[in-house]
Amino acid sequence: MSLSEGQLSALRNLSRKQSGQEVDWISIADARALTELGLAERNREGWNITPAGVAVLTVHEVDNG
Repeated sequence: MSLSEGQLSALRNLSRKQSGQEVDWISIADARALTELGLAERNREGWNITPAGVAVLTVHEVDNG
């Protein structure tokens, strides 16, 4: 799966948010694109990474690590 740098940055931020860390601003356009791909979801508290998003991010970090 190919993600833009903005989408990848947003996915990383959502991952950090999930672990309770402070996160930078997340582009709504990038977050919406991640939602369409099933890698993020939106709820009342904001955007969250999905299990599929965690898996994609893990593979990307291992491949580019």
